[in-house]
Amino acid sequence: MATCFRLRGCLTLHLPTAPAIRGLRPRADCLVATTRPSPGPAPIRRYARGTEGLSSALLRTDGFVGGRWLSAASTFPVYDPASGAELGLVADCGVSEARAAVRAAYEAFCTWKGVSAKERSSFLRKWYDLMIQNKDDLAKIITAESGKPLKEAQGEILYSANFLEWFSEEARRVYGDVIYTPAKERRALVLKQPVGVAAVITPWNFPSAMITRKVGAALAAGCTVVVKPAEDTPFSALALAQLANQAGIPPGVYNVIPCSQKKAMEVGEALCTDPLVSKISFTGSTATGKVLLHHAANSVKRVSMELGGHAPFIVFDSANVDQAVAGAMVSKFRNSGQTCVCSNRFLVQRGIHDSFVKKFAEAIKTNLCVGNGFEERTTQGPLINEKAVEKVEKHVIDAISKGATVVTGGKRHQVGKNFFEPTLLSNVTQEMLCSRYFYSQDLAQIWRVAEQLEVGMVGVNEGLISSVECPFGGVKQSGLGREGSKYGIDEYLELKYVCFGGL
Repeated sequence: MATCFRLRGCLTLHLPTAPAIRGLRPRADCLVATTRPSPGPAPIRRYARGTEGLSSALLRTDGFVGGRWLSAASTFPVYDPASGAELGLVADCGVSEARAAVRAAYEAFCTWKGVSAKERSSFLRKWYDLMIQNKDDLAKIITAESGKPLKEAQGEILYSANFLEWFSEEARRVYGDVIYTPAKERRALVLKQPVGVAAVITPWNFPSAMITRKVGAALAAGCTVVVKPAEDTPFSALALAQLANQAGIPPGVYNVIPCSQKKAMEVGEALCTDPLVSKISFTGSTATGKVLLHHAANSVKRVSMELGGHAPFIVFDSANVDQAVAGAMVSKFRNSGQTCVCSNRFLVQRGIHDSFVKKFAEAIKTNLCVGNGFEERTTQGPLINEKAVEKVEKHVIDAISKGATVVTGGKRHQVGKNFFEPTLLSNVTQEMLCSRYFYSQDLAQIWRVAEQLEVGMVGVNEGLISSVECPFGGVKQSGLGREGSKYGIDEYLELKYVCFGGL
């Protein structure tokens, strides 16, 4: 849910990233449900094709451990969230498979860490090239398993591949230091060395990019990885394994262990407590991140966490309304509102509030189209599963019961069980369940607010801020560490101080 409040005037903002905003007491106004705009009168073509049209070479169903495809004692089904069609039965890896993958990664690490930076760079570049060569097939897999519109999936594949390209270049830029000490007969060196085996746990909303953003940095640094993808979207991770294998990446360097939701907790614990694992990288909810941190604490592992945010979209009186509405559309409705940086609430200053809300509502009705991700005109696919739809429905019902008024939408969409209409509510209050971007043309205000916001990232007059060249991450309960950029590789490196005496 994203809430839109009317701010009384210019405030000195103190906005915690999570779990909620304090110190502001805005008057209630409007709310936008996470997604699903009305498709209009034209009929929606239905797709119930299962794996039809997907690459059989890339659609793997077994785990990938030590350079080999690994079956498991049981399997779990993966469904297309738009049509409900079964895409396949995937190996349901458990604790034993997780430990086997860790052992394979550890054995490979003993060799991989000694591979020259130039060679590691070359492997990553070959992997990148193969992703580009197979970009259309990879995008179709994303759309099939996540419901993401195909155009967005194609964009994700390019974004995903770019992380491999970026870190193939960064692999050769891991530098140490020489420090001159007060003692003339001594010299101090600072070395950067790979931390070891990294356990990578990724979400369903970016099933390819969240892997390469972590794995690209890890492999560039000289680490090996065990990837546990989300149970809703394991095929993208396995397709990447197929291409990594084709790129010649040595056995055990990249491992994938898919598992069902039923086994996710025990597999996550096994990865976080295994003494051979030195690093945990997780993207997901704050609640799950805290559980994994607890598991990792006993052995004091290095940890990176990209967790849930509560990102405000702030519009000041000095903002360009049309520009702010365009940014709101992009930041709120990309991937049907299911990204970690989607705006959760809109804080709009009094003088511009009514104009912003009117134009925002018009844009929602005019520009968004609900449907299957494979339909060319679709801009909004399904929610990932029915549980997600139930959550949106619960928030809307709660808001209405407490006085909110439905302006548009407010119920499930006729396209299918995992779709919800784009919903605009007015008279919203902070008592309702639904209760870091900002727009302004005042340069002094921009600088002041950007510095005072207690967040990891700030978009100024821009709704899309992710880039492989820039550090991505949150603060407080929204995460630890940074991914992407020149800083991302540091998450997988240890500093070692070496003192030379007797010189």
